[in-house]
Amino acid sequence: MAETTQNPSRRWRPDGAWVAIVLIPLVLMILAPDEVWPTLTFAAAAIGHTGIFIIFAVLAVAYMKATGAETLLARAFEGREVRMIFLAALMGGISPFCSCEVIPFIAALLAVGAPLSAVMAFWLASPLMDPAMFLITAGTLGMPFAIAKTLAAVGLGLFGGFTVKVMARSVVFADPLKNTPVSECSGSTCGAGGKPFSGEVNWSFWGEKTRRTIFRETTFDNALFLGKWLLLAYLIEALMLRYIPADMVAQVLGGEGIGPIVLGAIVGAPAYLNGYAAVPMVSALLDQGMSNGAAMSFVLAGGVSCIPAALAVWALVKPRVFAAYLGIAMLGAVVAGVTWNTVSVLV
Repeated sequence: MAETTQNPSRRWRPDGAWVAIVLIPLVLMILAPDEVWPTLTFAAAAIGHTGIFIIFAVLAVAYMKATGAETLLARAFEGREVRMIFLAALMGGISPFCSCEVIPFIAALLAVGAPLSAVMAFWLASPLMDPAMFLITAGTLGMPFAIAKTLAAVGLGLFGGFTVKVMARSVVFADPLKNTPVSECSGSTCGAGGKPFSGEVNWSFWGEKTRRTIFRETTFDNALFLGKWLLLAYLIEALMLRYIPADMVAQVLGGEGIGPIVLGAIVGAPAYLNGYAAVPMVSALLDQGMSNGAAMSFVLAGGVSCIPAALAVWALVKPRVFAAYLGIAMLGAVVAGVTWNTVSVLV
């Protein structure tokens, strides 16, 4: 699951991403006019290369939203705790719904006593992968990297879930919740009585006007969201390839050993825009000498610590639990980076 939607009331309101998209060519016109056209054509060609993946991803997410498939998330939090952890990590790694939308769902689960271990598994896996991000990652970085990141997302969720289960009685995870009321849900995420993610799933949604509206609006919102961030990301990638010395990247984030992998996890947090914009950035860094392991640790640590994902956790739990969330993510990202680096060398 990753951040893929916007508030419809803000669709046409300028934000930082759109401002940056306009400013980049304007600044280049002043400082380096010869680079304006190459930068724009590079971004356009990159958008064209991933266009089919973007279209398929947008339609897939809209279909799942319109059918109410997110209600299936609730089933991951039923039964025995170990089973919950496994299902929560798996569902978090593949579900296509944004972090903010899941806040009322998670708040409701925590309020009624769902184990923090399963919730942590879901939280850690959810920002890292979804169907749209998988397709875009595969189209830009290759299918092996996309599969490896998906497995790493689920693995990180399992690592966090079982860590919390083992340490459930420790001072870190005792009484984890803030005094935060459960938010009300709306739209397709609500069933009878307003319970989050309790509506019925209707795979043949086109027979209902409300669901057709959800499909149409979600398609528009996600196309605008993905198009905006990917366009900005490809412009930044063009600038990185042109102005960041490849030997510097290779020296800092390349080579063997755990050092570049740890550094990739550390710089992933402040450098991360979101899961979609990070893909072209990582592609540029790899072209300039970034190691495979550092790339994996970068996208994992950055994905968990990006603002939408982090706020979803901060809003509901106490600071010590939030700190544990970030610590588990950093450690898991490094382990995944080392593993992927080893696999890449052997293969």
